[in-house]
Amino acid sequence: MAEVSLDFQFTSSINKVWDALTNSETLEKWIMVNNFKPIVGHKCQFQNPQWNLIVDCEVLVVDEPHKLSYTWVGGPINTIVTWTLKEENGTTFLHLEQTGFEQEDQAFNGAKYGWANMVEELKKLIGEE
Repeated sequence: MAEVSLDFQFTSSINKVWDALTNSETLEKWIMVNNFKPIVGHKCQFQNPQWNLIVDCEVLVVDEPHKLSYTWVGGPINTIVTWTLKEENGTTFLHLEQTGFEQEDQAFNGAKYGWANMVEELKKLIGEE
């Protein structure tokens, strides 16, 4: 099994970053159109009509503002995305893990590249750049 593991830093508060990870309208601006709700057991979808992509999700963990986890199932992948946040000395540290990839293949590399680019969009959205 392969996993995507990425780390990011923000000068924004942990609560502002948490909100960007859990608010459906904000998620739409940096990930995709969705009907996400940060409620354990909530089933939702992220959709990108341009790519003809639908990702099915189920929220697994909500520990505000420190941990969020959900399934991420679409196309060839059946994975789990986990965001872990901590704040120290005015810096918010955000760790992403996406687990469950069969191997380091095109889907794995696409996820790694995609998340890195999407978090850069998130940084712009919340005024980091």
